[in-house]
Amino acid sequence: MDVELRHLRYFVAVAEELSFTRAAERLHIAQPPLSTQIRRLEEALGVELFDRSRRAIALTDAGAVLLEQTRPLLVQTAQALDAARRAGTGEVGRLTVGFVPSASNATLPDVLRAFRTRYPGVELFLREMAPDDLVAALHAGSADVCFLYLPFADARLAARTVAREPLIAALPADHRLSRRRSRLRMRDLRDEPFVLPARHHMPGLHARVLDACRTAGFEPNAVQEDVWLMQTALGLVAAGIGIALVPGSTEQLGRAGVRFRPVRDAGEPVELGAFWRAEDRSAPLANFLATLGEG
Repeated sequence: MDVELRHLRYFVAVAEELSFTRAAERLHIAQPPLSTQIRRLEEALGVELFDRSRRAIALTDAGAVLLEQTRPLLVQTAQALDAARRAGTGEVGRLTVGFVPSASNATLPDVLRAFRTRYPGVELFLREMAPDDLVAALHAGSADVCFLYLPFADARLAARTVAREPLIAALPADHRLSRRRSRLRMRDLRDEPFVLPARHHMPGLHARVLDACRTAGFEPNAVQEDVWLMQTALGLVAAGIGIALVPGSTEQLGRAGVRFRPVRDAGEPVELGAFWRAEDRSAPLANFLATLGEG
């Protein structure tokens, strides 16, 4: 007979209760089948595990050794089965989240907080990178989900819009328009020097800024157009190099020397998207996307 895990569970129950009747009740089985299984276990091992010569059964030396060795085995087995179940449901594991720096100002902190609270057993690794590096990381498998601005197309990636933010104007603190109480209009910015997001690194945001300007009837006077860090853009604005149209959450950075003003006709909001490999079916990723959808 092959010794199975259930035989060991039966043995431990009898050994701990020192009663076939109580052990059967504990195991929710009838006593005769339990006694039969213990006999078969003894026959398979070639030793007696219980001394039945007295009114109350007792462990033999072989039984005592088996009990000592089996208890931690059963605990370890239960832990292994639980770990496998939790891994299968995404309760444990690891998840690498990549993002463009400006995404950390918007919805990402709330999503990460909610996910960590719900799935504390999942290790979260955060990577702040340029958009093209994020895409490369996704394809290489070194990132599981990434956040960058739409539109961005890649047939191998699935995407979902997670946040919509208005474009607002970032102005030097001493700029004439920074003191205006009413909302600005795009025509107010026609003759201003612009700090533009880098076309290569932030194609979605770059396209949105150009579209806002062109819809208002002008091409922006770009004095700097290779900036992809919002902190850098705000630094240039504070220095008086130019103005910038930035996602609304950028105001949370609170850069000294910069004033933020809403723009009435800046067009459609900027969309922040989550991207992941379309074929990825990992449970932690599925749980993260579900958390994302609840925001």
